Formats: sequence, structure tokens, C-alpha cells
Amino acid sequence: MASIAGTAQAAGQLVVEDAWIRTAPPGAAMRAGYAILRNTGDAPLVVRGAMSEAFGDVSIHATTIENGMARMRELARIPLAAGESVTLEPGGKHLMLMRPVRELDPGAKAVIRFEIEGGSSAEAEFVVRDTAASADDHAHH
Repeated sequence: MASIAGTAQAAGQLVVEDAWIRTAPPGAAMRAGYAILRNTGDAPLVVRGAMSEAFGDVSIHATTIENGMARMRELARIPLAAGESVTLEPGGKHLMLMRPVRELDPGAKAVIRFEIEGGSSAEAEFVVRDTAASADDHAHH
């Protein structure tokens, strides 16, 4: 049995949940994306960035308060311990989605790929809407 167990390598496994992009006025050059990044594996992993064919440029930013002023800074890496999750949410960490390739109306979807240190990646379909899913579940349009 030991020989079989020895071949299983500990690995981080990124799962992206509740992925959404905030609606914006037509022609908006920048959108914000939100999701929960969860490491369901049994080893740490590091998210090194994100990319999407739907946007000219994708980066991960954090909003920090310095001297009472909200400042944005790019996050080059997000480390996730095994079992840990990080929430990208309004007012906190979020995706900056620059130069949309096409108009993204409410309900439209865009695939965003998160790059993981070591060469792997995880994709998620982001849905354009006004608010996170939990608030939307009860309101039927």
C-alpha cells in the first residue's frame, strides 16, 4: 500500500466560485470582477495573476486605506494555504478588467483564467450582473 500512497503528490487545487462582473455603462473601459478563490487541494498554491480573451488586460488589485484615502495597488501574487479561500469583493481585493473586447451586457459571460505558480491554471465563467449572487437569488427579474 505504501508504494501507491507515495505516488500521490500533494497539490494545490484552485476552485473559483461565485464569479461575477459588475455591470457598467456602455463603453466603459474598465470593469471590476469578483469571485471566491478557494484552494481545495492539500498543498499551498500561489495565484500569480489572471487573463481573459474578453479583456485587453486583467490584473488583481487590492483597495487599501492609507491615511484615510482609498488607494489601489496591484497584487502580483495571492498565496493560498491548503483549504484557504480569498474573496475578491467590492471594497477589497478585486479583478481589474481593462479594455473589454466586446460590450458586456447584463447576463453576458466572460471566461477568466487564473494563472497559478508552477504552470497550472484554473478557469471560471464570470457573469455580468449588478450584485453578488446571494442577493440576486431572491429577486426574480
